[in-house]
Amino acid sequence: MTWVAAVERLRARREPGVLVTVATVRGHAPRKPGAKLVVGQTESWGSIGGGNIEAVAIDRARELMASSDPQTEIMDFALNDKVTNRHGVQCCGGAVSVLLEPLPVVPAVALFGVGHVGYELARILARQELDLHLIDTRPEQLAPERLTVLDDAVAQVHVHRPLMLPEEVIAELPPGTHVLIMTHDHAEDAALCDTALRTPELGSIGLIGSAAKWVRFQKKLATEGGFDAATIARIKTPIGLPDITGKEPIVIAVSVAADLIKTFEAERHAKNSVAQVHSIADSA
Repeated sequence: MTWVAAVERLRARREPGVLVTVATVRGHAPRKPGAKLVVGQTESWGSIGGGNIEAVAIDRARELMASSDPQTEIMDFALNDKVTNRHGVQCCGGAVSVLLEPLPVVPAVALFGVGHVGYELARILARQELDLHLIDTRPEQLAPERLTVLDDAVAQVHVHRPLMLPEEVIAELPPGTHVLIMTHDHAEDAALCDTALRTPELGSIGLIGSAAKWVRFQKKLATEGGFDAATIARIKTPIGLPDITGKEPIVIAVSVAADLIKTFEAERHAKNSVAQVHSIADSA
């Protein structure tokens, strides 16, 4: 498997990893600069030369994956029999520098409804490093020619075209996906809210609409859905930053994107705090 395919596999599994690259070589070494190794939590693909170099790099890569804030770093190796190595002797006679680049799990966002607001929001979010799912029951909203604006996306864009029941897509979303409900049909919105609340592994849930719409939805979710108030409160509405009150689609989209990025930041800080607690407990 190529290193590119290995990175894509980790991305599809939503698992962290580390890309290890031979950066510099002086003298004799097992591999030339540019050789790559992809390290996952339990697997690795490719090789930077085997032996002590590779084993130590894999150990360090997995330490980075477990850390609260992994950063790119360089490791230097002297290949001679005078160096004490953790995993055996490599005495090629040269020296090697290895670059370790963390591959974090990126956020995932699902936009249900790619109308005026959803379209502008997709254009903004596509410029972020994330997995972006676009769902709409209207084929014209997801026509390839309409989505050409996303051709240079940084995000990985996944297009779903359900003909009848968009809520069925929720079961296909990866755990932790942040869901934004903004379809053209209030009945679709209501069904999506019901299904999202029955899917505890989702991230945040946002609903676009007026205060009057939300009053109706809360009553419906309580009486027909059987949800208690705490569960219904998982849905955030209105979406976006409260201080931005413009109604133009691009203004709403910017506001929603900014609020979503704040959610990403809070999620990352929470994960870092948990990792730090575990690290302290392990060292105690």
